[in-house]
Amino acid sequence: MNKKVLSLIIPVTLIIIWFLITMVFKVFPDYIIPTPLDVLNAGYNLIITGQLLDDTINTLFKVLLGIILATIVAVPLGLILGWSERLEAMSELIVSILRPIPPVAWIPFSLLWFGIGIAPAVFIIFMGCIFPILVYTIDGVKRTDKVLIEAGQTLGANDFQILSKVIFPSSFPTIVTGLKVAFGIDLMCTVSAEMVGSTSGLGQMIMTASTLSNTGDIVIGMLAIGIIGLVFDRLFIHAQRKIFW
Repeated sequence: MNKKVLSLIIPVTLIIIWFLITMVFKVFPDYIIPTPLDVLNAGYNLIITGQLLDDTINTLFKVLLGIILATIVAVPLGLILGWSERLEAMSELIVSILRPIPPVAWIPFSLLWFGIGIAPAVFIIFMGCIFPILVYTIDGVKRTDKVLIEAGQTLGANDFQILSKVIFPSSFPTIVTGLKVAFGIDLMCTVSAEMVGSTSGLGQMIMTASTLSNTGDIVIGMLAIGIIGLVFDRLFIHAQRKIFW
């Protein structure tokens, strides 16, 4: 059977079960689990009013800004730390302490430092993305073939030329994997940050719908987040195939 058809079996089955327990047997009231019709109506209203598009664009802006800033900092830093054993040893303890801290734990400080709006959300995303990218970049540097580095040194290349011309291209596949991992964290951080420190975005939309017991809007917000994740996951896979195969 075609893979695309196989991938639809479980989602279609779940929708049928959802339809049966909410609309046929009415096991749960609407304010606990919305019916498929409730969700369709909520989606239609959110599209017609433009709210879904506005909140999706707002969330995407934070997602991309946060991961771009984290990449700008983490990739060069990872190349340097991976290249210099002394600098890596000096930074190992602080990275090991900061890395396990969940990004949402930074929410109180993000609100104190940046207030309400886009900035605290971007800060949370930055904190969530920087360590996966940093660790994968360091790992990519260490995986570089020593023969290539020695060949560059033999030909008279300085440290900057070896980092930029040999180590960075060699580490690039591992860096891309780190970006893919970071993006999953990025999306979770964005929605969490929007729920407590933002006035717009899909997370805020879900939070507002929750206070109004509007379960249809909640499901639409969750589906929008899932679709964003799916689209970017496919883009990463496509980019990896184009670049590395």
